[in-house]
Amino acid sequence: MAHFIDRRLNGKNKSAVNRQRFIRRYKQQIKQAVSDAISKRSVTDINSGEKVSIPGKDITEPFFHQGQGGHRERVHPGNDQFSTGDKIKRPQGGQGSGSGQGDASADGEGEDEFVFSISKDEYLDLLFEDLELPNLKKNQLDKLVQYKNVRAGFRSEGVPTNIDIVRSLQGSLARRVAMTAGKKRELHELQAQLARIEAEPVPDQHQLMALREQIALLEKRIDAVPFIDSFDLRFRNFQKRPEPTSKAVMFCLMDVSGSMDQATKDMAKRFYILLYMFLSRSYKNVDVVYIRHHTQAKEVDEQEFFYSQETGGTIVSSALKMMADIIKDRYDPAEWNIYAAQASDGDNWADDSPQCADLLAQQILPFVRYYAYIEITPRPHQSLWLEYEKLQQSFDNFAIQPIRQVADIYPVFRELFKKQAA
Repeated sequence: MAHFIDRRLNGKNKSAVNRQRFIRRYKQQIKQAVSDAISKRSVTDINSGEKVSIPGKDITEPFFHQGQGGHRERVHPGNDQFSTGDKIKRPQGGQGSGSGQGDASADGEGEDEFVFSISKDEYLDLLFEDLELPNLKKNQLDKLVQYKNVRAGFRSEGVPTNIDIVRSLQGSLARRVAMTAGKKRELHELQAQLARIEAEPVPDQHQLMALREQIALLEKRIDAVPFIDSFDLRFRNFQKRPEPTSKAVMFCLMDVSGSMDQATKDMAKRFYILLYMFLSRSYKNVDVVYIRHHTQAKEVDEQEFFYSQETGGTIVSSALKMMADIIKDRYDPAEWNIYAAQASDGDNWADDSPQCADLLAQQILPFVRYYAYIEITPRPHQSLWLEYEKLQQSFDNFAIQPIRQVADIYPVFRELFKKQAA
């Protein structure tokens, strides 16, 4: 999660509460700028930093001031054009007004938009904030590793927020006992000797004076021992411990048939690049299986998945059959969390769409944690979408979303992988 810290000092008539409210508003604008950047960037430049601009009118803060209020009436001499209630248009030119297109202030001064840059890491943190793989379960502790902060004893150095008061006071008490125990025993002996001499009928004044000086010196030494010293401080120590959760695999199925033009393929690639960055940044050791299909399906590597120019007709069931076979051969559902994301323009043979629904219902959906289908087309939905809509009513781990333009990619991605309520 990204945090924005306002380090400005409180100025005159500036409210810290209001300023924090503005900081929260800026964060929403920054997140909106990050979302807009997805549709403006090239596929290869989607994971770099970003420049964010905030309009000058949004960085000002409200303040109270005295001025004329209520309704006022004025009589202007020479008025022969307007009556009460008429609206007077702003003058287009004249003395004191420029002819430019900028937003000048009334006193001739103003501010440009506030522009700043966010780094790649900040950009990606905002990009994938509050996202997760749905329905992830610990079915076997292996491979997929997440890190968790755990207590790891105490240390003599650290930040003030991690100080352990009880342990520090225990150390202080032990040090004071060790440093003053001998002196206190000697002090008790001298005090007892002083009491015996004072009880004598004729006490020796020189001996009494010497004992009192020794007692005062010991009391001074005992009092000089500090109550707590920097040596006594103990800080709670935390370490990041790898915490195995589960094995997970993501199947990426992309339609590369002739009906998928270059713009549609580019939107599909943008979606899968977002998915790949999300998996690689948020999780560790997640297997990714890439499947491209037209009339035939083929398992490919990352390079071929994103850059191959192969095309042909459309038979979507070929990719689903290959996915089902790979699950049987390599990914036991009892040991793996299985996910899938399918992208297509929805154009499919009419008699193949019911077969796709049967394959999903019988061989895939019962064994996967989550299956997401996105249809990238501005046209009305066709037979594949209609068949998938029926499945969505029966399986809660199946989601379908349409994408009509590049600007829809990021909102759809966040909707598919938003963090679930506890």
